[in-house]
Amino acid sequence: MEDAALAPWATRVTETRGRARPEDPDTLRTDYQRDRDRILHTKSFRRLKHKTQVFLAPEGDHYRTRLTHTLEVSQVARTICRAIGLNEDLVEAICLGHDVGHTPFGHAGEEALAKAMGLSFEHNRQSLRVVDVLDDLNLTWEVRDGILNHTWRMPEPSTPEALVARWADRIAYINHDLDDAIRAGILSEEDLPSAASHLLGDSYSDRVNAMVRGVVYASIDAEAVAMPGDVSEAMTKLRTFLFERVYLGPAKTEAEKGARVLEMLCEYFREHSDELPDRRPQDDTDQRVIDYVSGMTDRFALRAYEERFVPKGIT
Repeated sequence: MEDAALAPWATRVTETRGRARPEDPDTLRTDYQRDRDRILHTKSFRRLKHKTQVFLAPEGDHYRTRLTHTLEVSQVARTICRAIGLNEDLVEAICLGHDVGHTPFGHAGEEALAKAMGLSFEHNRQSLRVVDVLDDLNLTWEVRDGILNHTWRMPEPSTPEALVARWADRIAYINHDLDDAIRAGILSEEDLPSAASHLLGDSYSDRVNAMVRGVVYASIDAEAVAMPGDVSEAMTKLRTFLFERVYLGPAKTEAEKGARVLEMLCEYFREHSDELPDRRPQDDTDQRVIDYVSGMTDRFALRAYEERFVPKGIT
């Protein structure tokens, strides 16, 4: 089936580098399907529904969370892979697992945890630790490589499907963060850079379609994952605009509140390690703090903060 459906440059499951611990094949599913299912059924994946994407505890039910972001990334990536003949099962597993190690309170939480612990914290590396160590999923090498290298500051991943996941992550968050900012009244469609709107379109669906089609047609011609220069430039303009008007503006003020919560929780649990769960008692205290705090949902972190720092009877 793979030989019939996939392009010559696609990653075939028959060519996988395998798992750290060899397993017997499944009679119904390929190894990449099994990886996808293992991620989907973890508690780490389910907790994403209560982790901030951009807006902290938004008023309304329609703003993205880390979970809905993950699902949108997965759908964008699958669309691209199907259109150009790459392995959908592989890219879906990568996308579903790419943010399972993310902190609460978005990227501000990531920065706060690193500051509090006095070390570098990167959610992509923590995501790999989650699937490798904390949840012990024994995933295939290709899925693990895609999870680790989905961020643009990392080396280019080793499969074209993982590179699609990297593009899909950026396509998804740029567009849905703009959509959420417009819903929140922070922006209007008219505020968006005119050069980007002229090329990509004036609506959320137009912009997503333009970026996805750009990757598809450029990649088919090149037999490598690519995006046309003009589309990439327009996408970069939107990303820069988001940083200036949203991430470092109104959203930053709210995120800083969550960041302070995480900083204080890290400091507290370093001094009260007896309150940490005994999930991996063999790890050093700092690692246990990182695993525990980064795994919290927004609401669990806020509750843990209130229990330890807010005097009883004060609301």
